[in-house]
Amino acid sequence: MRSLEFELQAFCPVTGARAGLIKTAHGDIPTPVFMPVGTQATVKAVTQRDLIEELDAKVILANTYHLFLRPGHELVERFGGLHGFMQWPRAILTDSGGFQVWSLSKLRKVKEEGVVFQSHLNGDRHLFTPESVVDVQLAFNSDIIMMLDECTDYPATTSEARKSMEMTVRWARRGYAHYTERMKSRQTRNALFPIVQGSVFGDLRLECARELIELDADGYALGGLSVGEPRELSLEMTETTTPLLPADRPRYVMGVGTPAELPEYVARGVDMMDCVMPSRNARNGCLFTSQGKVMIKHARYHDDPLPLDSKCGCYTCRTFSRAYLRHLYISGEILFSTLATIHNLWYYLDIMRRMRQAILLGTFPEFLVAARALPTEV
Repeated sequence: MRSLEFELQAFCPVTGARAGLIKTAHGDIPTPVFMPVGTQATVKAVTQRDLIEELDAKVILANTYHLFLRPGHELVERFGGLHGFMQWPRAILTDSGGFQVWSLSKLRKVKEEGVVFQSHLNGDRHLFTPESVVDVQLAFNSDIIMMLDECTDYPATTSEARKSMEMTVRWARRGYAHYTERMKSRQTRNALFPIVQGSVFGDLRLECARELIELDADGYALGGLSVGEPRELSLEMTETTTPLLPADRPRYVMGVGTPAELPEYVARGVDMMDCVMPSRNARNGCLFTSQGKVMIKHARYHDDPLPLDSKCGCYTCRTFSRAYLRHLYISGEILFSTLATIHNLWYYLDIMRRMRQAILLGTFPEFLVAARALPTEV
């Protein structure tokens, strides 16, 4: 029995967009889905009650690197895993930590055994191996765990990208064998997704995908597509790779994207996405609306009585004016971060809900055309 089931419910023959249902031990996840990022077992500025009752988020993402360093997986496991520790009853995906080792560690030494890295907190050195990263995430009892991969620098030469990709494949084989053995003695359902690498070289992406498909995993991710490369190349690599991935498994592109990019990835057969952008931008006063971005600090909003977005149904837009939101931001009030994050996450999740409905109704091509015509800034 698989650790998760994926039911494909609709397919757009014009674009390749898919609507489905991922069934996990902690509830079903309608796809396409955007996962709010809860790096340290919390989505910054909002409560679990906000995420469930106001936003109806079905799944969130937590970070293996950060939680391994603090508070440690042993402590989290004593609380029954992340669900018990953070009191979150719905699905959780944890990443492998490979991206954070690449982006945060002052020291990173990749070798066959794994990757040695230096904590950004205190300078201590640690070793992540394919096996240890599986063990850490099983301690978290994540519904979906990610395989350790090597995040390739951008730009990279073909030979550098190949070396990195081949390391990712070898790690995936080791990690998957370890995962399979561990799951024999567990009563929990923890799916594991390998990660396709290959930088911006289509032939390497395809080669990597072919190797990883042999593992017959519960789902597959595309990594290394949010490391500074042009968006056009990211979309091109996605379009190149997704047709090769099994149609009956979820497809996850890691670390994307802007509101305008979400439909573009879905149009290329992607089921799952995540990004810190909605919450991070919210805290910095950048709010996404149906009319484009609102930079709330601008003086034009000083006495503006209108809601942030008249077409939005979130608590923030139902209740408060732009003038009040600007006042909170200028005053440095904590409440601003909460209200802004609720809005931005609602905006993202609503895009996904509307896309899903369009795919189910057979109108996704029209949705895509309309999305491409939206303004980027008010």
